[in-house]
Amino acid sequence: MGFLIFVLVVVAAVAAWKFRVPLMAKVLGQSESRVQRSIDRRKR
Repeated sequence: MGFLIFVLVVVAAVAAWKFRVPLMAKVLGQSESRVQRSIDRRKR
């Protein structure tokens, strides 16, 4: 049972990372392009 929960958490984390821009845009109430620029600026 614990292994199943661990797998679900890992899958959820990967999905959240893959869709981080639309998710962050929805949570923050900003446009996706603005969130993407913010992420790109932080990488440098």
